[in-house]
Amino acid sequence: MSRSSRPRPLRRLQLAAALAAALGLAACSTTGVADDGSSTTATAAGSDAFPVTIEHAFGETTIEEQPTRVATVAWANQDVAAQLGVVPVGVPTIEWGGNDNGSTDWFDAAIEGEAAPTQYSEADGVNVEAIAKLQPDVILAVYSGLSQEDYDKLSKIAPVVAQPGDPYIVPWQDLTTTIGTALGKSEQAQDLVEETEAAFAETAAAHPELEGTSVIYGSPDAVNKNNFYLYLPGDARVDVLTALGMTIPPVIEETAKGTKEFFANYSTEKADALESDVLVTYYDAATKTSKEDIEADPLLGKIPAVAAGAMAGTEDKQVGLAMSAVSPLSLDYAFEHFIPEVAAAAKAAKAN
Repeated sequence: MSRSSRPRPLRRLQLAAALAAALGLAACSTTGVADDGSSTTATAAGSDAFPVTIEHAFGETTIEEQPTRVATVAWANQDVAAQLGVVPVGVPTIEWGGNDNGSTDWFDAAIEGEAAPTQYSEADGVNVEAIAKLQPDVILAVYSGLSQEDYDKLSKIAPVVAQPGDPYIVPWQDLTTTIGTALGKSEQAQDLVEETEAAFAETAAAHPELEGTSVIYGSPDAVNKNNFYLYLPGDARVDVLTALGMTIPPVIEETAKGTKEFFANYSTEKADALESDVLVTYYDAATKTSKEDIEADPLLGKIPAVAAGAMAGTEDKQVGLAMSAVSPLSLDYAFEHFIPEVAAAAKAAKAN
C-alpha cells in the first residue's frame, strides 16, 4: 500500500517509544536537545519563519529566506526534499545501489511528472563545481560525511546544512525534521515522521514473528576472507530492525562497547560465536558472497543462524541502499521489498 493511500491509524505509543529509543543511539540528534530538554536547532521566532538557524557538526547555518533551488550531496537528503514537495535542482548520481537512471526507484516515483534534477558524480568526492553551476539557495547534507574542507567550499556557494555529528549517522526522524526546517516545511515534516512511525507499526503488526527475535546484521568482507563486518546499534540497518521489534544479542552489545563506529570488524575464526536467531546480510555472487557461498564457507557456515537456515539477504543493491541510507521514502521500499525476507527467516528460527 502506498504512503498516499495508506490510512493513518493511531500511533502505537509503545512502538513509537521503542523506535525513538533505538534510533536515539545514533551519535547526535540533528534537531539538538539542550540540557533542559529544549530544542536547540531552530532559532527562528515561529514555525517556518525565516531566517532560521540550524546547528550541525561545523557550527551553525542561517538560511535567510525560504529556499526554492535546492542541491544535495550524498544520499537520502533528496528523498526528504522530494517528499516535502521540493524537487532539487541537483542531486548526486547514485553510483552504488542506483537504478538504470542513476537514481532510485523510490525517488523517481516521488518526482514523477516533474522535471528530473541535474545529476553530478560524487565518485571522486563532493562535486563542488557542478553544484556551483546550479546556483542553489541551500545545500542539504544532513545525511553525509562532509569534511571541514568540503563544508567551507560549499558554504561559498550557498548555506549548507551539514551532518549533525559523526559522518553518515543521523536518525531518519532528525533527517526529516531538519530538512523540513531548512525548507520552511516543518509541519509537513512532522506529519511525515508520524506517517512513517505508523508505517513501522503496520509493518510490525504484519510480521509478528519479528517481535523478540534476536538479529545480527553483518556482511562478509569481499577482500579479506578473515573478516566479517558487524553493524552496530546506531547504524540505520540495525535500528530499523530493532524498531520493528527485533532484539540485539549479547555478542553485538559486547562488540559495540567503547566504540562510536557504526560497524566493527569481526574475525571469521570466531564465527560460531555469533549467536542470534537470525542473520541478515548482503549477497553478491560477483564477489563470491552469495547465499550458497556463505552456507558452504567452513567458518561462516558455522554462524548459528546460518546453520539453522535462518539467514535473510538480498543481491538487490537498491535494497541495501534503502536499509543503510534511510529516509521515509526508502523505508517504504524496504518494508515492501526486504522486510518480508527477514520475517521469513524469523519464522524459520522460531520453527527450529
